[in-house]
Amino acid sequence: MQYHALSLARQASLEVDIVAYGGSTPHSAILENQSIHIHTMKQWPAIPRIVSKIFYPLVLLFKALFQFFTLFWFLCVKIPSPDVFIVQNPPSVPTLVAVKWASWLRNSAFIVDWHNFGYTLLGLSLGRSSCYVALYHWFEKYYGKAANGSLCVTRAMQHELAQNWGIKATVLYDQPPEFFRPTSIEEKHKLFCRLHKDLCHPPGVHDCVSAGTMELWNQDIDETLFTAKVDANIFFRPNRPALVVSSTSWTPDEDFSLLLEAAVMYDRRVAAILNEDGLTKEEVLWKETNSGKEILYPRLLFIITGKGPNKEKYEEKIRRLKLNRVAFRTMWLSAEDYPLLLGSADLGICLHTSSSGLDLPMKVVDMFGCGLPVCAVSYSCIEELVKAEKNGLLFSSSSELANELLMLFKGFPDNCDVLKSLKNGVMEVGSSARWDTEWERHAKPLISKVISGEL
Repeated sequence: MQYHALSLARQASLEVDIVAYGGSTPHSAILENQSIHIHTMKQWPAIPRIVSKIFYPLVLLFKALFQFFTLFWFLCVKIPSPDVFIVQNPPSVPTLVAVKWASWLRNSAFIVDWHNFGYTLLGLSLGRSSCYVALYHWFEKYYGKAANGSLCVTRAMQHELAQNWGIKATVLYDQPPEFFRPTSIEEKHKLFCRLHKDLCHPPGVHDCVSAGTMELWNQDIDETLFTAKVDANIFFRPNRPALVVSSTSWTPDEDFSLLLEAAVMYDRRVAAILNEDGLTKEEVLWKETNSGKEILYPRLLFIITGKGPNKEKYEEKIRRLKLNRVAFRTMWLSAEDYPLLLGSADLGICLHTSSSGLDLPMKVVDMFGCGLPVCAVSYSCIEELVKAEKNGLLFSSSSELANELLMLFKGFPDNCDVLKSLKNGVMEVGSSARWDTEWERHAKPLISKVISGEL
């Protein structure tokens, strides 16, 4: 919705009010735009997990009521009367209800931007047969049909809305805004300097990255895990690990076990290929950095960004892994540093499987904007975004992902031709696909018609 706000302000010259929860800082482009005004709502208070489990139906009900009245108050009282409300779905309950009632009271139009179906997400935790899921589905469909206009993110979703919901939607493919772009070597070096401690010396972690960077701790900050600066020249370190990035919300629709299992398989298979079975991390690292020979397969550093409910569970699983050539870091980056990290990585991983099978992962769009090829879990409509062997690869199991990692990083960094080919494919497609162009072509005409009363 930040991208919608920027486009409404820049491309339609409108005043924009954003009503949202806090928790993370918006991009500086939002904060610096004088036409965009942010209104932060109070969050539902944290409840002990044991209480939430015992009284789950009651907690669900009171949470929905709290969110409804909070949102309704902001929409009806705290902000000026708008020409149109634009709401992203999901969440559906109570959001769609509150927005529809507010639009009626304030004589405003109402547009839904469909990114997925909320009832399918609820079904992941309660099961599709739950009466709560059925009730949620009814609310979502009834109030979704009440909108004056609809946008959606895939042609598959457009077809589903038309055939089974009675909703005519315009497809607006997510595209990266201008700040998601390839990163220069100077920007990469500055970023790795800022992240040096988190990458190389996280508390209580001893792996193939931290063990190999102890000498950097006391050296000049102009040498990082991936880059070095001598005088005015910046260059990549030849023995650097390959950097793999995955962004996740740590929710049930992303099976993070796939990535952990693939990492273990990569580690074991490389050990067998390089005759490293039985060697310690330190011995493997010494062999790589001091033997004078080019190593066929690099160390891998996975950086996992994002917040979510299952984060601690998987962090514990990561701590129990015994790996010699693979390391993991979990972190949360600022809105400015996140695009820089994507543009600095060698490969992106997407574990999104879609609860409905009809949406596309925004994280892959961002990765493509930064020139980053992607390995993504295969599901029904993912090929609307990821073109296999053109800008990425698809996988259905941890073994397939491990095979792809071995294929892509063989000969890294200079002789990995398949990885270079995918990166070139991303750059070819990405150069012509940007959010402002897509929004101008598809969203702006719909919004203009809704505001003018033509729809």
